[in-house]
Amino acid sequence: MNFSAANLIAGVIFGCIGFVAFMYGKRMNLWKPMFLGLALMVYPYFINNDIIMVVAGIVGSASLWFVRE
Repeated sequence: MNFSAANLIAGVIFGCIGFVAFMYGKRMNLWKPMFLGLALMVYPYFINNDIIMVVAGIVGSASLWFVRE
């Protein structure tokens, strides 16, 4: 695990976005935002590089916009 400030802040920000997307998908019975939110909450545990983490979080957050129903 990488405990740099950038990694921790990015993990918290994208984890919060993922939590909101997960709850939205769960309440509206939409599986796409629910699984994308779950992925946004889990992926920071597996990525150590700060730049790759931020890019993956931006792509994951943007994908929430493009897969909306």
